[in-house]
Amino acid sequence: MNDITPHHFSSEDLLEKIQGQKLDPSINQIKRILSGMHPSEVAHSLESLPPKERKFLWSLIESQNEGEIIAELNDEIQQELISEISPEELVAIIGDLELDEVVDILQVLPEQKTENILSAMSQRDRQRIQEVLEYPEDSAGGLMNTDIISVRPKHNLEVVMRYLRAQRELPKNTDQIFVVSRENRYLGSLPISSLVVSDPSLNVRELMESEIQPLEAHLNDKDVSRLFEQNDWVSAPVVDDEFKLIGRITIDDVVDVIMEDADQNLLGMAGVAEDTFAAPARAARSRFLWLSINLMTAFIASMTISLFQATIDQIVYLAILMPIVASMGGVAGTQTITIMIRALTLQQINRSNLRWLYKRELAVSIVNGIMLSILVGGITYLWFSDAIIAILICVAMVVNLMCSAVAGIFIPIILQKLNQDPAIAGSVVVTTVTDVIGFLSFLGLATLFLI
Repeated sequence: MNDITPHHFSSEDLLEKIQGQKLDPSINQIKRILSGMHPSEVAHSLESLPPKERKFLWSLIESQNEGEIIAELNDEIQQELISEISPEELVAIIGDLELDEVVDILQVLPEQKTENILSAMSQRDRQRIQEVLEYPEDSAGGLMNTDIISVRPKHNLEVVMRYLRAQRELPKNTDQIFVVSRENRYLGSLPISSLVVSDPSLNVRELMESEIQPLEAHLNDKDVSRLFEQNDWVSAPVVDDEFKLIGRITIDDVVDVIMEDADQNLLGMAGVAEDTFAAPARAARSRFLWLSINLMTAFIASMTISLFQATIDQIVYLAILMPIVASMGGVAGTQTITIMIRALTLQQINRSNLRWLYKRELAVSIVNGIMLSILVGGITYLWFSDAIIAILICVAMVVNLMCSAVAGIFIPIILQKLNQDPAIAGSVVVTTVTDVIGFLSFLGLATLFLI
């Protein structure tokens, strides 16, 4: 009964065992389970454990598997585990990884730690990695791998096939061979599928595809992922400023970019950037900044209310109704800004369609504002038996929803122009605007017509 076969267990089974939700397994049993799991499953298990249990599980992983598992982890947990590993040990751990995976690991480490690791590498490996590290992490150059196969256009296919057979193995996701000039300038590509089925006597020049433009090394990673999606690429060449071939990007790198961006946008909208199981002190520190900013915006809204203190003192039930107007505006603004952030991420917004989108969102806000105001106005009248108050809250709600549409459209664009991430700062700014406008419109109208 105690004999455990690794392939019967998933990451969820492993987590349950480590956290004591099932029969307490021996260390050898856990090791056998680990040996039968894919590196990504082990990484998922590590990410799903609190710090103490995570450290315990990491200690049970075989050293030859540590590199592949580290490459699958998110940046924060990578740093946490690597911080306790010496540069010499880390070089041995990541020695068998793809170059782009090694670069991904080094890019998130402190500069001094990176230098120590590079100094422990061989001169050849250090030079290859430094070539990629010269480019920003969020660029095509930062994503690329230098494991490329290139040929000259004058060679015939038979020569190319012999050359490929001489390789111990082809780089991962090799769907094409790149064609370069004598100066290593990119000329085009030769699909593997064409190479296999074509007459061996033909020259590379006769079959190569030259219409696909390579990616410039400084191209933003979001643009890279967009081009991959639009063109259904498996891989794409990367060139420098002189149009020389320096590397390639493969689809697995692009998937990582997409997943990371999605994760950052999701957390950023709440002002959070932390490991799920981060220690309380670290979690508190990462959230404090945006909580502080939200506190400041709350004071702005409160100051707006204070301008109408005399009105509220005379008509107390205005204080009961104020949150309704502000809340509806905040929700509507959040809906619009979510649409805008998505469109900006996908690069769907331009001058020609921005006007149409603005009119659409304004029309939506007017329609929803009228329908909701009728509902809220009716409830208000039944509640307080005051027709004027009911009318005022209806008008204020329509005004606030219209303003929420304007804010939701233009604030993300303005933030992007200022090189700020709309996903992080946008919701805070929009909520502040809708709160202030909601209070101003409702209390201002009440002051004009009731006092």
